[in-house]
Amino acid sequence: MTYIYDFSEGAKEWSDLLGGKGANLAEMTALHLPVPNGFTITTEACKDYLKESSGLNEKLINEIRQHIQSLEQQTMKVLGDAEDPLLISVRSGSKFSMPGMMDTILNLGLNDETVVGLAEKTGNSRFAYDCYRRLLQMFGDVVWGIDKNKFEDQLSFYKSQKGYTIDTEMTAEDWQYLVDVYKGIYMETLHKHFPQNPMEQLFHSVEAVFRSWNNKRAKTYRRLHDISDDLGTAVNIQEMVFGNSGLDSGTGVAFTRNPSTGEKGIFGEFLINAQGEDVVAGIRTPQPIAALKKSMPEIYAEFCEISEQLEQHYQDMQDIEFTIENKKLYILQTRNGKRTAKASFKICINLVEEGVISKEAGLQRITPTMITQLLHPVFEEEALKAAVPFVKGLPASPGAASGQVYFTAEAAKAASDRGEKVILVRQETSPEDIEGMVVSEGIVTSRGGMTSHAAVVARGMGVCCVAGCEELQVDEFLEQASCGDVTFGTGDVISVDGTSGLLYQGSIPKKEGEEQELLNKVLDWAQELSTLEVYGNAETPEDIQTALKLGAKGIGLARTEHMFFGEERISEVRKMILAVDQKGLRKPLEQLKKYQKNDFKEIFQLMEERPCTVRLLDPPLHEFLPKAEREIEDLAIATNRTPAQIRKRISELAEQNPMLGHRGCRLAVSIPQIYQMQTAAIIEAAIEVSQSSGFSVVPEIMIPLVSTDKEMSLLRKQLEETIEVIFELYGHRISYKIGTMIETPRACLTAAEISQSSDFFSFGTNDLTQLTYGFSRDDSAKFLNEYLNLKLLPSDPFQHLDEKGVGQLIQQAVDGITASKGAAQIGVCGEAGGDPQSIRFLRKLPISYVSCSPFRIPAAILTIAQEEIKEQAGKLKILNKLIKEV
Repeated sequence: MTYIYDFSEGAKEWSDLLGGKGANLAEMTALHLPVPNGFTITTEACKDYLKESSGLNEKLINEIRQHIQSLEQQTMKVLGDAEDPLLISVRSGSKFSMPGMMDTILNLGLNDETVVGLAEKTGNSRFAYDCYRRLLQMFGDVVWGIDKNKFEDQLSFYKSQKGYTIDTEMTAEDWQYLVDVYKGIYMETLHKHFPQNPMEQLFHSVEAVFRSWNNKRAKTYRRLHDISDDLGTAVNIQEMVFGNSGLDSGTGVAFTRNPSTGEKGIFGEFLINAQGEDVVAGIRTPQPIAALKKSMPEIYAEFCEISEQLEQHYQDMQDIEFTIENKKLYILQTRNGKRTAKASFKICINLVEEGVISKEAGLQRITPTMITQLLHPVFEEEALKAAVPFVKGLPASPGAASGQVYFTAEAAKAASDRGEKVILVRQETSPEDIEGMVVSEGIVTSRGGMTSHAAVVARGMGVCCVAGCEELQVDEFLEQASCGDVTFGTGDVISVDGTSGLLYQGSIPKKEGEEQELLNKVLDWAQELSTLEVYGNAETPEDIQTALKLGAKGIGLARTEHMFFGEERISEVRKMILAVDQKGLRKPLEQLKKYQKNDFKEIFQLMEERPCTVRLLDPPLHEFLPKAEREIEDLAIATNRTPAQIRKRISELAEQNPMLGHRGCRLAVSIPQIYQMQTAAIIEAAIEVSQSSGFSVVPEIMIPLVSTDKEMSLLRKQLEETIEVIFELYGHRISYKIGTMIETPRACLTAAEISQSSDFFSFGTNDLTQLTYGFSRDDSAKFLNEYLNLKLLPSDPFQHLDEKGVGQLIQQAVDGITASKGAAQIGVCGEAGGDPQSIRFLRKLPISYVSCSPFRIPAAILTIAQEEIKEQAGKLKILNKLIKEV
């Protein structure tokens, strides 16, 4: 096995082995771009190191020595040479971009001798000692675990003594003094000297980068972004080029399109006389990249040309790191840039319309998470007009957020665990802050730019962020921040507008975002390719309109129990429950029928001829009864009973296991009048809408929780008798369907028999999961986290369909139904109907549709299209293979 590859040996397709950064460095080298020389230690070497836990093995050490010798020949410099030393960077680089999560060491190779040689060779002592102090700080932090604040505090204290405000005011003598101070920190903290041998520095640094694969922030990032822990990181060792070597040098980060809006054009920042870490760390606020056009026009033109070349080559927006050393441009890295959801859609659409990629390729670049983030909340316009901002920063990640302020990641996480809405306020964020950032509604920093750590990570997570609020004085020690007359501390509420960069005191009302045009364009592409339809779970006019707006082809689940709430309606439901005879039942049922009929007429008018499945009453009756004493007393008066009688009835209806008790079709068996009333309301509404509208309504009536064919047969007969009475009364007949929701294991096992009395079928995966596992949906949160932590379950079965258990029951039921009836209308309307992971399994079955809550519909449509694209690509691959063989 080869552990190391030179940049001239790899390609962009080698990201598994070389990591994303190493593969792209190799690709850019092949494109003859100005990439500093170097080599990549593979992810396999990392995995072996982590497995062996005994340091770098001899084979790897020897390969490192050989490639260093080759690098010395290429650069005509020698590592550790006292007169013209080779200096190198050591950077991590996993297959998937994890910005800031793992470790980097720059200026490696400097020591007490080589720093003198570098100063003499460049004629710039200030530059040489600046590089040395950077190495001391990075090496101490990354390799030996010295708190980097120990170094920063000394630098800040020294600058304040000298009256300096920025690092570039420091002289060579200043940096020499700081180098001695930093070396003293090693002795004070570790009781040992900074290693002077460059090869020793290198071996320690490689180990540190390998170890950083398993640091806390990297693990957290992988968990949040669903990245495997088994991939390992590559290590890129590269000749240093220096952006901090004078006013003709600099460093920056730029995107080939705006990562917030998707607008085409170079967007980025740079710093004169700085190294790359200064930009991303947010220690200094950089200049916009457009300023480079004025200060170094030739460099700017060259950079624009390279940027265009890279975007065309990778067929995606690129995030490019560059350094300028004495007016010579170097490209240090390129990768597909992280962007906001809005920018993802905009860039995807533009690249398709520009002819760079196909619609199919464009769809593969959109994720369900991006769709969720696209509909970011924004502040209500009128409320925003009345609010007065107290500071403005850079609009680093769009969206709107209000919450309580916290100044550390730990405090933010603790507050979130208490259920608080959190705004994390920092001078600048670092990778260690990831756990606090991910729980925050919004992030604010007083330092840093649009490409700082806070900005990049927030955009990737879809979290609202304002960076570089330079007028905001943040005191993390005192846990307070101030700007002019405004001061706020821990627990105070502020509002953050990541689109404008403005901050406000107090909470501002929000509304959903309105990027519907972008979403519609992508959904149109997806629906062109989809073979499985997506319906919505909705029963209110607002939810139905939202579902249709977001692409639903029908309503797969209208829950009638949701129509029973409201002061007037719940009163009638309670009267119905308390009735002791037919006479007592009649009046509340008649009133409820009026409410239900009006509801169904409104639903059918909205749906027109689209399919609409109405589920009859499902929950147990006790859920509708009052709990508060005042409500019990009011109900007693309304029903001419005593509070004691009401409490007695509540006690009679109480159940030990209500989800397994008197609910669903079992209610209809014991109190058939309820389902008969609902069915009459459905059919009458359908007839009246059909007669008045000019389109034909075909209602689908669904009976929940059926377990036996005899239950289904009996209830169907009762409903059909009711329907015939309605037809005679109106003198008008319409088509209708009566079906069942399959949500018990027995119904899955006997689906063929049940299908004899059912026109259609819908799987309720929530109850089916509950009854298959014996896990209570309402109580499982108390123990499921432990199951997941101990890997007793691969995922929460209420979120992602359990394919081996629940999935097999669904498969058996579908087989039984199709064997009995042939082609049949089969849907899935539980939580799994909107879950991309579950949909990948469900679409392999002969089902007609999945149904989910309105805001999950676009993600479901996208997932189905993506799976179709993968399937077609797989078939094409097989066909091409067969053609080659022939």
